[in-house]
Amino acid sequence: MSYKSHQLIKDHDVKWVDLRFTDTKGKQQHVTMPARDALDDEFFEAGKMFDGSSIAGWKGIEASDMILMPDDSTAVLDPFTEEPTLILVCDIIEPSTMQGYERDPRNIAKRAEEYLKSTGIGDTVFVGPEPEFFIFDEVKFKSDISGSMFKIFSEQASWNTDADIESGNKGHRPGVKGGYFPVPPVDHDHEIRTAMCNALEEMGLVVEVH
Repeated sequence: MSYKSHQLIKDHDVKWVDLRFTDTKGKQQHVTMPARDALDDEFFEAGKMFDGSSIAGWKGIEASDMILMPDDSTAVLDPFTEEPTLILVCDIIEPSTMQGYERDPRNIAKRAEEYLKSTGIGDTVFVGPEPEFFIFDEVKFKSDISGSMFKIFSEQASWNTDADIESGNKGHRPGVKGGYFPVPPVDHDHEIRTAMCNALEEMGLVVEVH
């Protein structure tokens, strides 16, 4: 059988395959294996065993065996690793039934789509992720018997108009809740967002705006 992954591995001299999955909280997890082991067709039929007890809320250590079942259609080159690496998104499979694990978010999404189709309300589910995050230069926090604290440093934060900055403080600050639409230099992180979006586009994702 012809696999997209096999072609990418050969064309780009891929050394490692990174098996990705998401835990119940939505955090991405992974395990990395030599690319040579993914060239066997059986890999896409039998998957890769892993320890499910290491994922919070999944399995006890007495019944921890689970299967990472790779989805060949998700194969994409990782743009960030030094060694050529292929990413494969996986389904989590119960070895005893060979069915999708009920707490695997990917399996939950598939079941939700199947249920929607069964109701006759619709036949296709469209999901549009909207990544939102902050970029900080430094974050400090502490919580111990002596007390607790946290402190955030961001070069573009409104409270840093008088901060000592290595390149010089030019005073360009967007103000509280004022950072959505200003152009550079007030939009301090425009270039890094552009680089992020370039990487996403190279991986086949369609970016709307940033």
